Amino acid sequence: MTRIATGMALAAGLGTRMRPLTNDRPKALVEVGGQVLLDWALDRFEAAGVQRTIINVHHFADAMEAHIQAHQRAEKLMISDERDCVLETGGGVVKALPLLGEDPVFISNIDAIWVDGPEAELDRMRAAWDAGRMDVLLLLAPMQATLGFDGAGDFFLGDDGRVAWRGEAASAPFAYAGVQIMKPSIMTGRSETRFSMTDVWRDLVPRGRVFGLSMQSFWMHVGDPQAVAAAEARLAR
Repeated sequence: MTRIATGMALAAGLGTRMRPLTNDRPKALVEVGGQVLLDWALDRFEAAGVQRTIINVHHFADAMEAHIQAHQRAEKLMISDERDCVLETGGGVVKALPLLGEDPVFISNIDAIWVDGPEAELDRMRAAWDAGRMDVLLLLAPMQATLGFDGAGDFFLGDDGRVAWRGEAASAPFAYAGVQIMKPSIMTGRSETRFSMTDVWRDLVPRGRVFGLSMQSFWMHVGDPQAVAAAEARLAR
């Protein structure tokens, strides 16, 4: 099983859809099920053996820094400061490249939560990772086992593990579950500007370099107050 020592939590978003919960805090510090969203991601990284995590900050950056500095694993956490500009997911990763190193890394959104079963999802990802075939491995949620996701699905998953976009199809069986393993080298040469990681995947999918792994756990996308309430109700059960 591949050892992945570095992770990045994408925590710089404005959290517009999460208002009014984000009127006085960043989305990453909204609490669900007894802990803030950022800590759900950090706990997953810790359980998977990640030794250091980069966290990008923008919205309510001072509050984010205070939470990170007070965290019980603060010595393993590093900040990528985006106070000056919102860079979205792709631009945020580019800015953090000097901190990420050269080896494969976990990249995680902070609005995706789940409860692992007997086998942790990130451990399953590490076991499936094949650096010779893959530039990216996406964790995918089967649409019938999701909460809070209002799209028609993102991907099809081939028998060989490669993903294909939904494209013109009315629906697709899998949604991106917010976590990927990525080679930092695929971001080399990209400018530190505002763009989405989706743009990177669109370049790589036709080359057969983007793979997917179907989750075994029930996935909760916590993007608005209604989804927070629904996720807490499910966690309580």
